[in-house]
Amino acid sequence: MDINLLRKKPFHLHDEDLEWVKSTFESLTKDEKIGQLFFMVGYKQDEPFLKRLAGEIGVGGLMCRSMDKESVTATVSALQSNAKIPLLIAANLEAGGQGITKDGTKVGSNMAIAATDDPELAYQLGRVCALEGKSVGANYAFAPVVDIDYNFRNPITNTRTFGSDPERVKRMGAAYVKGAQEQDMATSIKHFPGDGVDERDQHLVTSVNTFSPDEWDRTFGDVYRHLIDEGAKTVMVGHIALPEYSKKLDPSLKDEEILPASLAKELLNGLLRERLGFNGLILTDATTMAGMNIPMPRNELVPRSIENGCDMFLFTKNLDEDVAFMKQGLENGLLSTERLDEAVLRILGLKASLSLHKKNNIPSPQTAETVLRQEWHLNIAEQVADRSITLVKEQQGVLPISSERYKRVLLYDIESEANALGYQKTSGLAASFIPLLEAEGFAVTRFEPSGIYEGLQGSFGEMREQYDLIIYLCNLATKSNQTTVRIEWINPMGVNVPIYMESIPTIFISTENPYHLLDVPRVKTYINTYGVNDFTLPMLVRKLTGRSEFKGISPADPFCGKWDTRL
Repeated sequence: MDINLLRKKPFHLHDEDLEWVKSTFESLTKDEKIGQLFFMVGYKQDEPFLKRLAGEIGVGGLMCRSMDKESVTATVSALQSNAKIPLLIAANLEAGGQGITKDGTKVGSNMAIAATDDPELAYQLGRVCALEGKSVGANYAFAPVVDIDYNFRNPITNTRTFGSDPERVKRMGAAYVKGAQEQDMATSIKHFPGDGVDERDQHLVTSVNTFSPDEWDRTFGDVYRHLIDEGAKTVMVGHIALPEYSKKLDPSLKDEEILPASLAKELLNGLLRERLGFNGLILTDATTMAGMNIPMPRNELVPRSIENGCDMFLFTKNLDEDVAFMKQGLENGLLSTERLDEAVLRILGLKASLSLHKKNNIPSPQTAETVLRQEWHLNIAEQVADRSITLVKEQQGVLPISSERYKRVLLYDIESEANALGYQKTSGLAASFIPLLEAEGFAVTRFEPSGIYEGLQGSFGEMREQYDLIIYLCNLATKSNQTTVRIEWINPMGVNVPIYMESIPTIFISTENPYHLLDVPRVKTYINTYGVNDFTLPMLVRKLTGRSEFKGISPADPFCGKWDTRL
């Protein structure tokens, strides 16, 4: 690789930075170069482990899972103070600073931002993520998600996307990139070549984007080309096959030879590098996912991921073994010296573009204290809540609600299991929602199943006499390793299914998954919030009671293409 490529987009290195890259690269041993390829993960402050990663192995980066601010700053300090070369410190900064620290601001999911239809809020999301992330030591956002939510059954994309319209995804994604990278926070557009077409989960299987080359170029390709032109510094590559494009680029490929993009040289080099003109750093998605491990033995995929075009290797199944596999690959020809050197130069180029070689990179707890949850960050979160909550369909005359009209409310709450929600989602919402209703004068009864067997259930007449209004609060979120997000009703025969819509006014609120009309198609009043931040539930009550209008637009089809969901 010509080192002068680092002068170009997205690195834009000057002579001084380029000299640091050159001198640092020339000082590295073979083992140190291999260490730079690895991007690890940290769940907690573990001083001996962190010192080994930074000092002995010399990894190139570490992704922090969300911790309290003291643990994050201590983790980053331990890494950077023991490293010969500054580390890339990343987090899933998709929805706000809470992606790296529990003390950060949750602004809103990508789909909540999309529901406002305002790229300025996507820009502010990127800015808040960068400022709060940097305050605890991060320099790299594993965001934005620029997948396109074409398939409502996909268990991962969902509210993590900006919806199903490629143009909106492109506008919002570019605005996030601008907001974050203006604050010297690298971004990673993901998950190339694009999730959201398949209904399967790359954590569990090699998933497939079935689009033809023409379809892909008009949709996912248009999004990636635009964000690359806008200067996104890195691309995260999924364990997602793009078979029609792979065959177009390499007609000799047989079906059984088609690989996920994270291992497919024709997609990494032919499509991403050559056709889309991407000169930045390419990072695999988590290499612990089954989608990468199913097509190829581990000892081969570790070195081949780099040889075939990726620059960094995210996570390990077994640290010592995977490092050994990379070294063995270099020795036996699965990884060439040329590709190793090219990857390391891009890693160093990314670090230089963030000026990590000019900083001490040790975060200050005092700085974190002043930056996290600043008033204007919270104001952005409040705006997102206000402008995203969407009234998908409405039974005329039901809204607004008041305690004068509907004194007695029966609340059905549907929750995921405790601690089972993924991507920093909120659980146990009914305990917060009920007091908000009671403060408005409603008498709220929380549904408790009893007499559930046939012939022993509560009577229809008693229900009509006891309750003026029924509200469903459904809080089921997508998460890794969950193949579907559907409502599981209480046995037998779903005693909590909405069956009183023709007799008692019924409102269904989905706080996470925007596609629950699939399971409650004939509910006449349905609301999506696309996630919950500090302001969502109070704002929701304001809208239910008519003190604030519903402003959100649906960024994807909440009717799931079904005729009965529109009734």
